[in-house]
Amino acid sequence: MTQATKNKRSAFSWVPSAYLAEGIPFAMVIWVAGTMFKDLGHSDSEITASTASIGIMWSLKPLYAGFLDMFKTKRFWVIAMQLVMAGLLGLWATSLALTNYFVVGILLLWLLAFASATQDICIDGVYITSLDKGAQGKFMGLQGAFWNAGRIFATAVVVGAAGYLQKSGMDARSAWAMALAVSMGAMALLAAYHYFVLPPGSVPERPANTAAVVGTFKDQFLDFIQKPHLLGMLMFVFLFRLGEGFLLLEAPLFMQGSVTNGGLGMCATSAISAACPHLLEDKALIDGFISTVVSLAFGLLGGIFAGKFGLTRKTLVFMALCLNLPHITFYILSCMVSPDAPVSLPVIATLVTIEKAGYAFGFVANMLYMMQQISPGKYHMTHYAYCTAIMNLVLIPTQMASGFLADHMGFQTFFLVVMAASIPSVLGACFAPFPNPVVGDNSKPDVARH
Repeated sequence: MTQATKNKRSAFSWVPSAYLAEGIPFAMVIWVAGTMFKDLGHSDSEITASTASIGIMWSLKPLYAGFLDMFKTKRFWVIAMQLVMAGLLGLWATSLALTNYFVVGILLLWLLAFASATQDICIDGVYITSLDKGAQGKFMGLQGAFWNAGRIFATAVVVGAAGYLQKSGMDARSAWAMALAVSMGAMALLAAYHYFVLPPGSVPERPANTAAVVGTFKDQFLDFIQKPHLLGMLMFVFLFRLGEGFLLLEAPLFMQGSVTNGGLGMCATSAISAACPHLLEDKALIDGFISTVVSLAFGLLGGIFAGKFGLTRKTLVFMALCLNLPHITFYILSCMVSPDAPVSLPVIATLVTIEKAGYAFGFVANMLYMMQQISPGKYHMTHYAYCTAIMNLVLIPTQMASGFLADHMGFQTFFLVVMAASIPSVLGACFAPFPNPVVGDNSKPDVARH
């Protein structure tokens, strides 16, 4: 088969909805779960220790992606996983009536993450094999936009619905069950829609058996580990999100924490109080909608910046600083917390959005570094998947530790730790190897010597 199969339907009919379907379950696992458990009274330590490791499911994708091509079409797997996720979200909503809802919920989140990761593999496969390279570039912007739309749906609409229902008099567990049911309905509708519009995708050469898949994987892995300067490059990729890893789960919990515990008090679900001067719906608006929209805009600006100047060492260091320096905004917010004078919503929105904007702008550098310096070669796509998996591994220990550190240090000291953890990211950018010529630059490869 050719790489891009002929498809009579316009890509506009399925690309936006497909990447919307990628964003929703990811956000439900990574952000909404923590918000819900915090609202139901669980400690930061308990939340981060239990949910952080679930993210490893997205890092395992390269290990089993090849086996999916042995059975059915990519379209089949996408629709099947979306139906499975709808069912899991429904079970999650139902489980809130149980006394051990937390343990059951964590188990369901693991299954949801696996189904989400499997869906991602196959949606990306449909995209690559159904569109030619020109169309792939044309619709690249829509990918990010609608993935973020899925995040907005989960972190703004679902969380906002839970807050609104509680404000209307519903108890917390019932409100969250109803909110989770909304996400269940969304995934079910997307599965039904994709049944009619999603192209099947193709497999250039379907694996004959398990041995063929294992053989290909072995060849891909051996080719990967023989790349020059691999250790230095992977060290940079691993360290790049070190500081951000501590913030990813804990920053939203800090926003939601009561003022008496040093948080911003965005935890009120009925009447506001000194401990909770802001509504949970305010958190949904700021953290779920405003900051996500701004992040999308600054991610695009980061791409434009890197495209204009090229990913040289200078631009890499500059973008690493853009990602890490704004972490100070959360330290500033933690210093402003006072039971006598709550931090105003405009101030919270401004500082949180600055941090998100800096992260989105700077993160582009890491993605381009993996694409241009590590991945090029015979197995470009597979090796890029390896890189993203390694990049995400740093998030697991940092996220797991973040709640414990915040609970025992207090937020001010914790955010100082975050700033200190950001230093290796910038140093890594200063010494990252550049074994391949910089795109758009006629200079020789720039390899940092340690």
